[in-house]
Amino acid sequence: MSDYPHLLSPITLGSLELRNRLVMGSMHTGLEDRVRDLPALAAYVAERARGGVGLIVTGGYAPDKRGWLKPFAAEMTTRLQAMRHREVTGAVHDEGGAIALQVLHAGRYGYHPFSVSASSRKSPITPFRPSALSTRGVDRTASDFAHAVVLARKAGYDAVEIMGSEGYLINQFLAERTNDRTDAWGGSAQKRMRFPLEVVRRSRELVGDDFPIVYRISLLDLVEGGQTWEEVVELAHLLEEAGVTALNTGIGWHEARVPTIITQVPRGAWRGATARLKAEVSVPVCASNRINTPELAEEILAAGEADLVSMARPLLADPDLLAKAAAGRADEINTCIACNQACLDHVFSNHKASCLVNPRACRETTLVLGPTRRTARVAVVGAGPAGLATAVSAAERGFATTLFEASDELGGQFRLAMAVPGKEDFAETLRYYRRRLEVLGVDVRLRTSPTAADLAAYDEVVVATGVEPRVPSLPGLDGPRVLTYADVLSGRAVPGRRVAVIGAGGIGVDVSHWLTHDPADTVEDWMAHWGVGDPSVHPGGLTERKPRTPVREVTLLQRKTTPIGAGLGKTSGWAHRAVLKQSGVVQVNGVSYDRVEDLGSEVALHHTVDGEARVLTVDHVVVCAGQESVRGLHDVLVAAGHPSVHLVGGADVAAELDAKRAIEQGTRVAASL
Repeated sequence: MSDYPHLLSPITLGSLELRNRLVMGSMHTGLEDRVRDLPALAAYVAERARGGVGLIVTGGYAPDKRGWLKPFAAEMTTRLQAMRHREVTGAVHDEGGAIALQVLHAGRYGYHPFSVSASSRKSPITPFRPSALSTRGVDRTASDFAHAVVLARKAGYDAVEIMGSEGYLINQFLAERTNDRTDAWGGSAQKRMRFPLEVVRRSRELVGDDFPIVYRISLLDLVEGGQTWEEVVELAHLLEEAGVTALNTGIGWHEARVPTIITQVPRGAWRGATARLKAEVSVPVCASNRINTPELAEEILAAGEADLVSMARPLLADPDLLAKAAAGRADEINTCIACNQACLDHVFSNHKASCLVNPRACRETTLVLGPTRRTARVAVVGAGPAGLATAVSAAERGFATTLFEASDELGGQFRLAMAVPGKEDFAETLRYYRRRLEVLGVDVRLRTSPTAADLAAYDEVVVATGVEPRVPSLPGLDGPRVLTYADVLSGRAVPGRRVAVIGAGGIGVDVSHWLTHDPADTVEDWMAHWGVGDPSVHPGGLTERKPRTPVREVTLLQRKTTPIGAGLGKTSGWAHRAVLKQSGVVQVNGVSYDRVEDLGSEVALHHTVDGEARVLTVDHVVVCAGQESVRGLHDVLVAAGHPSVHLVGGADVAAELDAKRAIEQGTRVAASL
């Protein structure tokens, strides 16, 4: 008996039978935009199809040039483009999978000067003001969508998904926020719905009754001036009548000030909204957003809250997720931690996507862990993210691998990261590596610090000894009321009610969140803090935020004069900065530190801001002033003349606990051995 009977059961969409109910949701990777990248795109989707996923949805393809996401971005507008895509669809079909093309018009989200929208209202996330489509232009754009659907079928795609969510063009027509038209395409809720309905009707007319058309519907816009729940339900009913085969769900516009998928969003936070829609319609409904395990997917399906479950980033993290679950090996899944650092942060910075926990994602043709032809012994010293990635990758290639770790636990600095509120999923990465080491038979030696002599017998030595907290040269920092971030996040010390945090990089922000967070907060509390309300009462699902009650008073200080948190991730940093503000964290930049004075039951931080001497009296000072590489062993090995020594991770570059770089570097070193 399977542990996932609902997830693994087939389902039919139109003429298409899916082998299971897992959908790889659409996510732009950057492989879609250039013809030269089609072989890489084919390899990427083929690996996911080989892993057993039921349906793959591509990144978004524009139906015309004004719908581009950026200049010369992905489009499906010509027969030649469709024929070229047969390489992609054929690769999926060869693995027994199915694939849908997503048709997406960026509207005012287009990052180019010739963008168009329902109205000329500028988006807050692009520098370009769109032109308002003429009445004839709207009609022509609806036909362009339908033409793209026809081309998708010619290209061998098994289905299409029409993107009507996330604040893109169709969503812009549906909401008062972005549609102030007074013609046949606006002025009332029913007229605002006309555009998506025409898109679906015209598409259905051209491809017939059996070709599956999935429509991604915005359940909660999470912006002012968004759709009411009654409008969402009415649209869903009308879409059924117009001929959609299934409804996929979307949560939030890209400009929404509510996080919807990042790590601090609770798992399954939006399943209730999906269940609410499913109760209203007769076509299959797909749940999405912050679902990252087969257990949660099965739970949602078994509860009757959805008919399919969409995961995008989790299948970047592990293309074999479904196959492992089906084979009773769910403990071997490399779980997505929703960090966004290598996927969405890359895409929104105009780089190709990958994955922090799986750097091979979208690099299947260039980062290859092929079997070794050498008989060699590999020693990896240090079991943080870089060392774990190196040891696992080396063992996967067939090397006899030994992993040394000085402490009694695996994980290194990652163990600190997973203590931060909202980053609990980081523990899944350590679970994955721990299990992978067992499966591969890696010789793991905890509480062991090898010497250069011990390592002389190994053909390859990879030094991944990590970092240690940097303690600035400041009088008084050695006092009993001064702690490092490692002391706090490891639980070795418990700070008092009033805390000063020195250093406001990513670690300082995380520590400030830890210090102010109330561990008793529930999913409902999280929703309330972000102002997510009942969409039948509050249009767009947006309501007044409930103030947070921080458990400590925190002052966060930094030397830089730039805004605190400016260097955080592009797609998640704003939410982390918002939490600081909501939690009442006092933020001070442009600080010069003078000295720390021990007052017995308190400590005084003497500092200067804008030439003014200040004293901050608190219970504890927490130092988050960066890290220093621990590389003594590497230097000794090189001096001793070891023939092949490699330096990876924090031992190579100490930079804000950069696990993305550490895991990729460890994987690449193993691939090069």
